[in-house]
Amino acid sequence: MTLDIFLKLLVLVAVVGAGWYAGRSRLMPGPEPVQAISTLAFYLLIPALLFRAMAKVDLAHLPWSTLLAFFGPTTAWVLVVYAFSRWQMQRKARVGHVGRAESSASGLEPNERDAATPATRSIMCSFGNTIQVGLPLVASLFGDAGLVIHVAIISLHALTLLTVATVLAEVDIARARHAVVGGNLWGTVRQTVRNTLIHPVILPVIAGLAWNLLGLPVPQPMDEALQLLASGVVPLCLVMIGLSLAHYGIKGYARLAVACTVGKMLVMPAAVLGVAHWGLGLSGLPLTVIVLVASLPTGSNALLFAQRYQTQVPQATATIVVGTVAFAALAPMWLQVLSML
Repeated sequence: MTLDIFLKLLVLVAVVGAGWYAGRSRLMPGPEPVQAISTLAFYLLIPALLFRAMAKVDLAHLPWSTLLAFFGPTTAWVLVVYAFSRWQMQRKARVGHVGRAESSASGLEPNERDAATPATRSIMCSFGNTIQVGLPLVASLFGDAGLVIHVAIISLHALTLLTVATVLAEVDIARARHAVVGGNLWGTVRQTVRNTLIHPVILPVIAGLAWNLLGLPVPQPMDEALQLLASGVVPLCLVMIGLSLAHYGIKGYARLAVACTVGKMLVMPAAVLGVAHWGLGLSGLPLTVIVLVASLPTGSNALLFAQRYQTQVPQATATIVVGTVAFAALAPMWLQVLSML
């Protein structure tokens, strides 16, 4: 691992540590600050980031074949984790195990929060830290040639994975709600579609894409305002991880965190490597970049997603912490594997 990457990881740990200290002291005790920061990020800062990215991305010059080699197996992995988590929950329900309901101000009933658990776990096991860890990693190892590929992945990363997970979560919540209160099936379908389209992740993506396809320029004042809002995502999310860690800790969640880390940083990149290299014939720098990006530790968007649906919050926090620590050993391993191809 290069000194630059190590220092970047050290900065991440320091900011998370500052959040942890604030959570352990009298500055920001309890779960309320975590919920407040999550709401701010999810309903204001993340939409600004997504709209700006989609409105400004050059769709015509994206490396689509390389992106397919990355997002194909990654999306499939999301669905595999989701399906396994649903099966696991149904199996526990049949033998009488009931998940612990977490207190929330989200407006979701406990059964609805449980319904969003499989989708949340799919994000915990798939959504990598492409910005805080990925950017310095790719820039230091491969320079501008690697950054072109990495930035293309970043431009579609949240759009693809969060959209898929959001649709899965909203469908499962609607199914759980329908099972409890009944009602017309088509009414449930309409409500699900509505909740999905006006979701703070989906709506700005659709609006930004429409803006892009219409060929409209983003006015400079508007662009600067969006950029200013978007710049708050990274520091706020890192502080939120520290606050959540102070409130929940890792004890009791380490087993799931390790399992998610193994899936995210070993199984998923292996799937990307297999499909991209032996399935699609990708080699050289594009292959190296997408496999390394697939092996990145879980990013803070997993915690934001968990906070949005008020399920798996401590588990997401533990997964982010364990994965970030494990990255120091697993990144050199993947570089060694790729050098042998």
